[in-house]
Amino acid sequence: MDEFMAAAIAEAKQGLEEGGIPIGSVLVRDGQIIGHGHNKRVQELNPMVHAEIDCLMQAGRVGHYRDTVLYSTLMPCYLCAGAAVQFRIPRVVVGESRTFPGARAFMESHGIVVQDLELPECVEMMEDFIATRPDLWFEDIGELKSS
Repeated sequence: MDEFMAAAIAEAKQGLEEGGIPIGSVLVRDGQIIGHGHNKRVQELNPMVHAEIDCLMQAGRVGHYRDTVLYSTLMPCYLCAGAAVQFRIPRVVVGESRTFPGARAFMESHGIVVQDLELPECVEMMEDFIATRPDLWFEDIGELKSS
């Protein structure tokens, strides 16, 4: 695993320690992390603060994104994929998509190269979270908990 995905995983773990959803993200340009974030929906009582959105907000104004790579521990949802498309981020690297398939086809249909690393650590982290806090998970993905 490269240092950038390791940084995204560290962000996810920080979110979990804060009582939130363990999804982390980093934005990389020229081999340097220029933004980092994690899902803060629970912590900030804000449904928009997904990991990738937090990461982009923390990066601030960077001019353009055409030479960046967005890393996320989980396949981005349509909200976050929309941000990647809007800012023309050319490449998205994800830890896994087994627990949530996300919007891969949407990103690819807009020319983004998506690489799924299928990391067992990311899968296990999300599976454990979903089993422990299904209420938060279903809220995060906009689903009603099945009974």
